[in-house]
Amino acid sequence: MRVLLIEDEDRLRKALEAGLRAEGHEVLGAADGAEGLELAADPRLDVIVCDILLPKVNGFQVCRRLREQGIWTPILMLTAKDGEWDEAEALDAGADGYLTKPFSYVVLAAHLRALARRAPSGAPGESSVVQAGSLRLDFRSGRCQRGNDEVELSRRELALLGALVSRPDEVCSKKELLAKVWGPEFDGDENIVEVYVGYLRRKIDQRFSCRSIETVRGVGYRFCSDAHRA
Repeated sequence: MRVLLIEDEDRLRKALEAGLRAEGHEVLGAADGAEGLELAADPRLDVIVCDILLPKVNGFQVCRRLREQGIWTPILMLTAKDGEWDEAEALDAGADGYLTKPFSYVVLAAHLRALARRAPSGAPGESSVVQAGSLRLDFRSGRCQRGNDEVELSRRELALLGALVSRPDEVCSKKELLAKVWGPEFDGDENIVEVYVGYLRRKIDQRFSCRSIETVRGVGYRFCSDAHRA
């Protein structure tokens, strides 16, 4: 796994770098947000660990700028601040996870493994571009197209669509989609899947008079590889 660690506390950053390298991971280190933004452009990164209270550019800004640039590498936020507002702001800025200091290395490593598994770009060596009928998904750049038309999707919408597209013509249960897109630790209302499916239908189907996502009552959803006109 290739990890970018953006942390201004030298002792903590070096300790985490040493631990990750000892496990065989490749680690890039940055001591401030500006340097972190430059290194985050590396398309080979599997995950980014980013402190919130950083010099030059803070962690919230780092997240927002990366997402605005179409960089969807999973981000784990670190902070010495503890509070639901900070966590909410981090997630709204585009972070995928949140960890409050002090934390154990074992917990950090588990978070990184979970984020790497959930990354929509697929396993190393796999293409980040998927073609499903007239739909084209590019997970590395975060882009979606229906034919020649651009479709703007959020990171979560793209991940959900990717989960459905990866199993064409098969039924995916809500629980399966929750685990893959929101993570196994998600304990909210499973109807969030229904809400996001609605978002996708409006963007990739209704706009183009297509019907590619079907509801299988009492079970889940199915992506039809041969989308037909609604």
